[in-house]
Amino acid sequence: MNDLPPLDSGADGIEEGKRLIRQGGDGGLSLSERIAERFHRLTWRTPIHTLKLKGRHPLKLLTVADDPFFGDVERGQALLDGELAFRGEALPVGMLGLDRPTFSKAYGEHLHAFAWLRDLSSVTTRAVGAPIAEAIMRQWIAAHGAMISEPAWRPDLWGRRILYWTAHAPLILSSTDLVYRSNVLHALARGARHLDRTADKAPAGAPRIAAWCGVVAAGLMIPGGDPRRVFGEAGLAKAMAASLTEDGGIVGRSPASLYDAIQLVTMLRGTYAARRMDLPEAVAERLPKMVSALLGVSHADKALSSWQGGCPQDPELIVQTIEATGVRTRPLRQAREWGYQRMSAGNTLIIVDAAPPPVARMVDGGCASTLAFEFSDGASRIVVNCGGARSAVAQVPAALAEGLRTTAAHSTLVLGDSNSTALHADGTLGKGVAEVELSRQESDATSRIEASHNGYVRRFGLVHRRLLALGNDGRDLRGEDMLLPEGRRRRRDAVPFAIRFHLAPDVEVAPTSDGQAAFLRLPGQLLWQFRAKGAALTIEESLWINAFGRPIATRQLVLTGEAPPGGASISWAFHRSR
Repeated sequence: MNDLPPLDSGADGIEEGKRLIRQGGDGGLSLSERIAERFHRLTWRTPIHTLKLKGRHPLKLLTVADDPFFGDVERGQALLDGELAFRGEALPVGMLGLDRPTFSKAYGEHLHAFAWLRDLSSVTTRAVGAPIAEAIMRQWIAAHGAMISEPAWRPDLWGRRILYWTAHAPLILSSTDLVYRSNVLHALARGARHLDRTADKAPAGAPRIAAWCGVVAAGLMIPGGDPRRVFGEAGLAKAMAASLTEDGGIVGRSPASLYDAIQLVTMLRGTYAARRMDLPEAVAERLPKMVSALLGVSHADKALSSWQGGCPQDPELIVQTIEATGVRTRPLRQAREWGYQRMSAGNTLIIVDAAPPPVARMVDGGCASTLAFEFSDGASRIVVNCGGARSAVAQVPAALAEGLRTTAAHSTLVLGDSNSTALHADGTLGKGVAEVELSRQESDATSRIEASHNGYVRRFGLVHRRLLALGNDGRDLRGEDMLLPEGRRRRRDAVPFAIRFHLAPDVEVAPTSDGQAAFLRLPGQLLWQFRAKGAALTIEESLWINAFGRPIATRQLVLTGEAPPGGASISWAFHRSR
């Protein structure tokens, strides 16, 4: 696969030779902002807010929307067998314990969002599925229909819930029990009024987009909802402007979150279609950029690269999602705002994180991955990041999941056995990389990226600069990692470093006799050779979180040494032998 265009410089956003300086930081919520946010959530439980949720509830929905996506067959089958399963957790449908939950945060979000309705509808008929859906709905209404609480009444979860309820209404509203039907529709109306007042308080990114999609969907599906729809369309346009970068990326810099946002907008478009209406232009015009950005961080196997806590996702679902959007576009090669760079030649593809980590307030579980890269040959991944800090199955210990956020869990240089950006236990990011400087050049012979970050300057007085050069036939990837002195603080002693190249599980690795190189055998008898200069090479254990959140044992190439106060330079290369 070669996604280089006929060389028309700006055709896909490449600005050759231009030095891009990206500013970052640890901009978390201030104390006053935290107090205001906490106070706002406390107001949900006041009698005044409860009074605002009162009003007439609909007797029926105007129509049923179409969910354009196919669900998870395995999870759907589990529901038919009497269990609600998600990421390694499973509970009996009749004993979910919603009033006293014992399940994980991720499981709870899946349950409260009613995303499982898609799985159920994908494996059975309405006659078989409706009693199962109603059994769960009755439990949810009893525990949360009238009682405002977190996380059930979180704005983003209400937004998702309205999208799923209106798209899969036959599963939850087919009962002849009029009291039950009335309770469901009453909860829907109350949830819509709650969203009217809280949607804009959801964190920027997929959560805020989800909340406002719920407002709009309620306006489209509840009789007399035109004023709400107009209000919601304005809010959604504003939310997307705050949540998406100009090049189509998402503020938390997670490909998995961008994929989620694309699905939300596409589901909403199905809701408009059910009313024979079009998605508003302010929303529709952003969708092609979002798809282009997502394709830009996808490998040739159609799955995502692993950044900011995400895993590759099921490639069949990625393909289905792109097709459902109706967008036909090429992958974005240089995302100036989102921060990912893509190089390709022949069958070889490189994806680089060339920006600071996301601002702390924009993400939960951000990763210290600056200047890491992933590398593939056709459908075979070679160098990967461990990934999965926020998408691994429940069986992955919490300490290990947090370890997946570290710089060492990414294919880049680690200095002094520390992270390039500090990681906090509450999932936020601290001080570290505040600036990334980038230069990119394209020629008939090579694609070349040179980037540097200042994450280690304060502690060690050294800048990390990485050079990547991909030959035009895709058979050679040359790299150099440099540690350059900068800043006032200069250490008198040497600092240990490690440059890690985590390998995909299908890669067989064997060292050469001189210990300075390794052979990498890929499926299909493809053979690559790795060689380095300026550091000692070892082969160590590693792991990779696959598309389904499961940890897979693999190996990693590790270059180690010590950087003197004057800095160091380590060169390395991957060459395809056949």
